[in-house]
Amino acid sequence: MIRPSSIFRQSGIALGMLIHVSVLVPLAAQDMPAADAAAATTPGDAAPELTEAADLAIERGLQYLLATQNPNGSWTSKDGNFEIAGTSLGLMAFMVKGHFPGFGRHGAALDRAKDFLLKRAEESSTGAVGGMYEHGLFTLAMSEMWGMTHNTEDNKKIQSALERAVQVILRAQSPLGGWRYHARPDCGQDTSVTAMVFVSLASARQAGILVPTETIDRVVSYLRDQVWNEASGGFGYQGSGGSTLACTGGGAYAAQLCGMRDTEWVQAAIRYLENSPKIFNRAELGHYYYAHYYAIQAMVQAGDEHYAKWYPQIRDSLISLQNPDGSWNEGTAEKPETYPHKTPMAIIILGTPHRYIPVYQQ
Repeated sequence: MIRPSSIFRQSGIALGMLIHVSVLVPLAAQDMPAADAAAATTPGDAAPELTEAADLAIERGLQYLLATQNPNGSWTSKDGNFEIAGTSLGLMAFMVKGHFPGFGRHGAALDRAKDFLLKRAEESSTGAVGGMYEHGLFTLAMSEMWGMTHNTEDNKKIQSALERAVQVILRAQSPLGGWRYHARPDCGQDTSVTAMVFVSLASARQAGILVPTETIDRVVSYLRDQVWNEASGGFGYQGSGGSTLACTGGGAYAAQLCGMRDTEWVQAAIRYLENSPKIFNRAELGHYYYAHYYAIQAMVQAGDEHYAKWYPQIRDSLISLQNPDGSWNEGTAEKPETYPHKTPMAIIILGTPHRYIPVYQQ
């Protein structure tokens, strides 16, 4: 994959660690109408899954995010928590449609979000930004935004923040190969945090940041030997004794990004997801948006046949679940949402065919 950001990057930044080389996304598509942008970023024939209803749902979701962005540029839960996760996901929700800081009609709003994250990074004495899960989302946002902003000085700040963030992750890897909620190797590991953290490392590696082979090998060992359930084919949260759909989606996607796509144990995880009778049933599946955030990307990596069967089902499910205000929030006035992830994750899932974010490409 040649990242769109490579057009902006200054000479001397290593790009030799790109995982795949396939399609160059034209920067002009950033300001195209949605239908034209989709055609510009889809290899071969136009993808039949890019329906008008899906594009409308994405646009309504983005308008909701614009309406609920805080004055300081962040997105948070109703009580003001999880500002790093909310802002990182919010930025990526716009990036999935080719909107970047400083460009186009959303450029100013995205600039504020970018500036908020960079300020938090500059305030950190260690390079860690939030808890480890939020730090993974921050690292992913920095990596995918690097080289894609209007201001070249900002790109230098993003590079610095990204390099520091990656070092935090590398230092925090546990002896077994995973990560947990604090940036220390003695905190243990779980599949949820490990998947998120490694996705961000894979993105940074695509962007040219050095990620040691040893780190990747230890992630593979953790996923395969510690949390993969051979009987079911799925992944457990902290052991192989049980499997969850959310952990299986995350574990499979992380393993694929480690280069394990064609192994039997990863293919078994894909079958576990595809054969679940409740995977598209919102009433029966907890952590619905989180599970599908990973599962759709695992299907992209699994190949066109898997993706072609999966995407229309989650697309139609999400369209049916969208609220009148454009959000996918499920909280109430008495019990508001505690984590600001559902709306941006829904947009990212729906926007998968646009292929603007390199780590979400095959």
